[in-house]
Amino acid sequence: MAGKTSTNTAGKPIRCRAAIARKAGEPLVIEEVIVAPPKSREVRIKIICTSLCHSDVTFWKLEQPPAIFPRILGHEAVGVVESIGEGVHEVVEGDTVIPIFLPDCGECTDCLSVKSNLCSKLPFSVSPYMDREKTSRFTDLNGETLYHFLFVSSFSEYTVVDIGHVTKIDPQTPPNRACLLSCGVSTGVGAAWKTANVETGTTVAIFGLGAIGLAVAEGARLCGAKRIVGVDVNQDKFELGKKFGVTDFVNSRNCGDKSVSQVIMEMTDGGADYCFECVGMSSLVHEAYASCRKGWGKTVVLGVDQPGAMLTFTSFEVLHSGKTLMGSLFGGIKPKSDIPILIKRYMDKELQLDEFVTHEVDFEDINKAFDLLLEGKSLRCVIWMKSD
Repeated sequence: MAGKTSTNTAGKPIRCRAAIARKAGEPLVIEEVIVAPPKSREVRIKIICTSLCHSDVTFWKLEQPPAIFPRILGHEAVGVVESIGEGVHEVVEGDTVIPIFLPDCGECTDCLSVKSNLCSKLPFSVSPYMDREKTSRFTDLNGETLYHFLFVSSFSEYTVVDIGHVTKIDPQTPPNRACLLSCGVSTGVGAAWKTANVETGTTVAIFGLGAIGLAVAEGARLCGAKRIVGVDVNQDKFELGKKFGVTDFVNSRNCGDKSVSQVIMEMTDGGADYCFECVGMSSLVHEAYASCRKGWGKTVVLGVDQPGAMLTFTSFEVLHSGKTLMGSLFGGIKPKSDIPILIKRYMDKELQLDEFVTHEVDFEDINKAFDLLLEGKSLRCVIWMKSD
């Protein structure tokens, strides 16, 4: 997979193709763009392949801020370093890398601690610019600024990413599997492995069996969970979930006069040890919290709800239940140290990644990837860029 770079392009602008979101909800337009050379602590990457995540679709549809257009979306990817800016010593030209939306500067208190993956030096935000300088590296052929997305913008043949968002990986890793670890799969697996620290022989309940929910199941399976209960409105998700270790299924539309939490409490004789909310609905967070066992139950929130969505718990409930409610951004994964571990586990045939890829398309057909996800037909669609 190791790629060759064109050393004669270092320090110069590169003209290449990118799929641009020019208006909310309208098909992406493939155009030629100019990608500026990397500045200090930045890396220019030639993208090999990228995959489509629900977050891309969410921001493609969004009409109000933090939406901004024209924008180059995409944040799950793998590529090869084409050139590096001043002060970059972590990678060299030709290295195979994964760009990741969540930074890992390796210097701040959080990045140096095993307890956190929330960098303080480069705090996460939905910014349309580079992390440090707050400017763009993309322009169209008319000179108009094209905005970045989640510090990655992988729907372009070349992109510029801050070194804090770049993780070097084993070049032998298949690119159409490695790209999945940029966001969704790592988030789910990490939530079980790192955030919840699921113990062997325990019971897990997962609310929402999309790609992230299924990745939670895979993480719980790897941790040795004895029972994994999937909750979804789509009955077909049970058969799919079985591939990732789901042992039981609750169709939330078929619970009769009982709530989902009542059903799970009965199934598990007092509640699940760990519950994961993977949809992004405050009502489901409450159901997940109600479904976990008193005394030691943990509820982990992974789903992205509407900004301003509120959760309401009585102080009596919090005090007397002894439960834990926690958030998990990127599954608690520390990109530069944990992603290589996940890749090794995949290469050792422990971690399942192949089953997440339901479709693969060429870059020219990128809008088909959006259609497949919108129609509920794909978990992950890998988009291949051109090969020189």
